[in-house]
Amino acid sequence: MKRAVILLSGGLDSATVLAIAKSQGYDCYTISFDYGQRHRAELEASARLSKSLGATEHKVINIDLTAIGGSALTDSSIDVPSQHEEGIPITYVPARNTVFMSIALGWAEVLNAQAIFVGVNAVDYSGYPDCRPDYIAAFEKMANLATKTGVEGLKLTIETPLIDLTKQAIIEKGIALGVDYGQTVSCYQADNQGRACGQCDSCRFRKQGFEKAGIEDPTPYQP
Repeated sequence: MKRAVILLSGGLDSATVLAIAKSQGYDCYTISFDYGQRHRAELEASARLSKSLGATEHKVINIDLTAIGGSALTDSSIDVPSQHEEGIPITYVPARNTVFMSIALGWAEVLNAQAIFVGVNAVDYSGYPDCRPDYIAAFEKMANLATKTGVEGLKLTIETPLIDLTKQAIIEKGIALGVDYGQTVSCYQADNQGRACGQCDSCRFRKQGFEKAGIEDPTPYQP
C-alpha cells in the first residue's frame, strides 16, 4: 500500500488534507509539532483527528521555536493582531514550514513513503511566504536531491491539494469526505478548551468559509 506523511496541525485545512489522502488510497502517517505555540488545544485536536480519520500512526515532535521568537505565535510579548495586516503578518513563524517539512521528509524516508501532504493554500492564506507554489516546488526538488531514497530513484512528491482552493471549497470538500470540523482548532489564540477567539485572521477566514458554503459553523467560540 502506498504511504504518505501528513502534516497535521489540528486545524481545518490539515484535517481536510488527511481526509483527501485517505480517499486517494494512502496509508497515512500523521505528524504534529509542539513548537512553543500559544496553546496546546491544536495538538489535542491533531490526536483526535488522526484517530477519527483513520491514520496508521501519529507522532508529535518537540521543537522549541520560542528560542528564536519573531512571531506572535511563539513570543508572548507580541500580541496576535485583531485586524487584518497587509503584507507578511506578525503571525508568520520564521522558517516554520521549512523546519516541519524537513522533519516530515526524514520520517517519509524512513517509511519509504511516496508523498508528503501539507495543507498550504495560496488563495485564502495569510500572506505567508512558505505557502506559495514556488516554495513547494523548490522544496520538492530539494527533497529528491537530498535524500538516499531520492538518489536511489524513489521519487517523493509534496502534495498540496488545497493550494488553489478557497476556504469555502475546502470546507465543502471536507464535508463530502466526512470531516467533523467540530474536532478542529484553527484559532491562533484558542483557550485551553479549544474555544476560538473569533477575531484573528485564522478565525475570520474560517467563519467566512462556513458562511459562503452555507454550512453551520461548528466552531466553539469564547464568550
